[in-house]
Amino acid sequence: MSKIDKHAPETPATRFMRQHGIAHSNHLYEYEERGGTEVSARELNVDEHSVIKTLIMEDENAEPLIVLMHGDRKVSTKELARQAGRKRIEPCKPEVANRHTGFLVGGTSPFGTKKTMPVFMEKSILDLPLIYINGGRRGYLVGIHPHDLIRVLHATPVQVAN
Repeated sequence: MSKIDKHAPETPATRFMRQHGIAHSNHLYEYEERGGTEVSARELNVDEHSVIKTLIMEDENAEPLIVLMHGDRKVSTKELARQAGRKRIEPCKPEVANRHTGFLVGGTSPFGTKKTMPVFMEKSILDLPLIYINGGRRGYLVGIHPHDLIRVLHATPVQVAN
């Protein structure tokens, strides 16, 4: 069961959010290896559609990018490549994603990454009143307003959900 904790972990993501004035709520839960958004949604008792996964991908030149997607949807990498003006996009290997972000897979946040990367987000995320996204540690999500993704990360809305 999730617990809201005012003494949530300090991570590069939470420092970034504080520096950029992103209001957020903290939600800790028991992390399960390979549980994904299904587990976090269940533990927080929220719709999996409002839990947003942070995916680290790379293009044909091995240039990394971030894709934000609803937990209950998959990314069409072919459509993403087309909309992003790239030849090909594919997921990074976990160790490569870790190198770009500084976060472990399962704890990847789009905030406070080691390397600045372009951010693409599924357009329909903006239709949600509140989203839950990783706070920079496994078992830790933050609740934020989705428009902060545009305001602070300059995320490009795309329609690439399957």
